[in-house]
Parts: sequence; structure tokens; C-alpha cells
Amino acid sequence: MKQNNTFHPALRVLHWVMAAAIMAMLFIGVAMVSTVSSLHGLLVAIHKPLGLMILMLVIVRLWLRFSTAKPALPATLPAWQKFLAHLSHWALYVMMLAQPLIGWAMLSAAGYPVTLGHVVLPPIVPLSNNAYAILRPLHSLVAMALFITVMLHLAAALYHALILRDGVFSSMAGAYKRKRFTPGALDNPADAE
Repeated sequence: MKQNNTFHPALRVLHWVMAAAIMAMLFIGVAMVSTVSSLHGLLVAIHKPLGLMILMLVIVRLWLRFSTAKPALPATLPAWQKFLAHLSHWALYVMMLAQPLIGWAMLSAAGYPVTLGHVVLPPIVPLSNNAYAILRPLHSLVAMALFITVMLHLAAALYHALILRDGVFSSMAGAYKRKRFTPGALDNPADAE
């Protein structure tokens, strides 16, 4: 597979849509479990379908990740930073897949239906108080780990964008460098296209 300077446009769009959805989901989740107001029902109604949307999007994103060319990390990065970059990306993918599945399993174990519009999805684990007692804190734990990993990912992205300026951030942001104009640059008619 050939190397590119930027990720595929669909991957870039999915990245930013999912970043917004995951951050919204994390804050909605915190608000949802910390309120007993009338907003609780609305937050739950947003939380469930948003979780299913993230699950579907991460599956599409993984397919695109494996089927499109990816930019290489800069050769100037030390091996340990490259290792951490790959490790953090895989950790994010695992958590983005696991978190909605854990939530779905938790609701299934508690006997709550998971709906997408008017479609009731099948439970993925049997009704079980014991399973719910494990899945409920696990859902919170993975949410916290996801939040921390996303914040570290953001810090690394800003480091690459603002300090190193090595093209890592622009590979996902879709930015590109303009070619400098030099006199005589358009002497070749093929360059005008």
C-alpha cells in the first residue's frame, strides 16, 4: 500500500466526527449519572443511540484504516515515541469498541431494552444482577480510561502541531503546505494544471 502525507479524507472526517461524539458522550455520561433532575431521561435518550452510532462508526473507521494508505510517522521521532503513538491508537480503538459494547451488555444484564429509533435491539448478555454488578463499574472505568487517553492524544497532537511542526497533526487535519512560487516555475505547461 502506498504512503500518503495525509489520511484518507473519509478517515479524517470520521476522526473529527468521532472526537466530537466521544467527548459529548463522556460529558453526557457524567451528567447523566450525577443528576436526578428531569434532564436525566433526556440525557439517557441521547446517550444510548450516540453510543450505538460510535460503535458503528468505529467499525467503519477500522475498515478504512486497514484498507487505505496511512502517512508514516516522521523519521525524526524516537522509537519509543513511535511505539507509544501506536500503542495509544490501538488503546483508543479497543476502548471505542469496548465501551459501547459494555454499555449494551450492562443494559442487557439489567433488563433494559436498547433501542435505535423504534427498533429494539436484542440483548447481548442474559439478564443477570451479577453481570450488571460487574459491567456497571467497568463502564465507568473504561469511560475514565478513554477520557484520559483522549486527553493524552490531544496533548500529543498539540505538541506535534505547535512545537514540533512535523506534519503529524496536519496529516489528520488535512492541512497541506503551499508550494512556494519561484520565478520560472510555470515554464513547464504541465505545472499549470
